Amino acid sequence: MTTKTKAKAKAKTGLDFKVNDHIVYPAHGVGVVTGVESDTVAGFDIEVYVISFEQDKMTLRVPTAKARSCGMRPLASAKVVSEALNTLKGKARVKRTMWSRRAQEYEAKINSGDLMQIAEVVRDLYRADDQPEQSYSERQLYESALDRLVREVAAVENIDREAALGKLEKSLQKAA
Repeated sequence: MTTKTKAKAKAKTGLDFKVNDHIVYPAHGVGVVTGVESDTVAGFDIEVYVISFEQDKMTLRVPTAKARSCGMRPLASAKVVSEALNTLKGKARVKRTMWSRRAQEYEAKINSGDLMQIAEVVRDLYRADDQPEQSYSERQLYESALDRLVREVAAVENIDREAALGKLEKSLQKAA
């Protein structure tokens, strides 16, 4: 791919990731760009980001021209992480709608890739030791949201997973 073509691709997407950049892909969470390759698909030459999700042992190829439209984004800023931690300290907002409807809303928030929405799900589904236990499906959604949040906080703050989890739990316990 020529330099001119690469400049056009960047102008179209507004995103320019390099090898070893951490990114967030909405459906899978935090990954690392391991390469930018040219592929031929159905007779068309396309440039793709090769993204590795170590925790899932998965590799994803995303066309550079589709990176923005599929929701791929850089890691959140330290300011956004700070706001997300403040969200965890807030009071849980549980709507009085049917669980199936709320579960769909939580799932949509988790898969949005938006750190603030994920933090809201974690806050709303968190249960302290003195509170009633969660149902299986509540626990699954909570674990999924918490995992996404932990991975991004760890990547943004350049700390390990356990330290990030401890930081989130401290914020959650202040709320409870």
